[in-house]
Amino acid sequence: MEKPDELFKKLKSFSEPELQKEILKHGKFIKANKGDILVREGQYLNFLPIVIEGLLRVYQENDDREILLYYVGPEQTCMMSLSAAYFDYYSTANGIAIEPTEILVLPAHLIAEWQLKYPSWNRFIIKTFKSRYDELLAAFGNVAFKPIHVRVKEYLFAYQKNNRSSKVSISHQNLANELGTTRVVISRILKQFEKENLIKLHRGYIELKT
Repeated sequence: MEKPDELFKKLKSFSEPELQKEILKHGKFIKANKGDILVREGQYLNFLPIVIEGLLRVYQENDDREILLYYVGPEQTCMMSLSAAYFDYYSTANGIAIEPTEILVLPAHLIAEWQLKYPSWNRFIIKTFKSRYDELLAAFGNVAFKPIHVRVKEYLFAYQKNNRSSKVSISHQNLANELGTTRVVISRILKQFEKENLIKLHRGYIELKT
């Protein structure tokens, strides 16, 4: 378990001393390894996960296809989990750790109670819904209005910019999962990019040429 001072340096959103005491009293701390599934679609949720360190990938799955909804990083929670826990319902998405992740787990019944008692908690809840709504709206816009080959190219060059590397370590299937399409479609687009000398395909990674 984190020491209180260290924990609330990472969870700066929760500023009231009384709220911090309640978090320490009611919260549980878990560590997830890469690949661990924290939340499954259809699971009844009586808890709210908040990431302290690490990264979760939230996605939906249908007929062996996945569509990425968003990522949950430090000092964030999952809107789908929040909605399910808040309204005493079942999860509509899956959440998987894509790297070692430390998580604070809070009982669902405290969400609404703390909203009335603690302004910083209320801001956190509202901010979560607003930011995730914006992300989902942007994702919908990409799917609806951008051709898939444009989205693939944007993903690859965004990866290059964020990681400062011309090598994109991702399989065709995982890239398909990120963009909500099939491996066959991704493989066809990447082969065309290779013909255009934009990339070079290797086993396990894609090398960007420009």
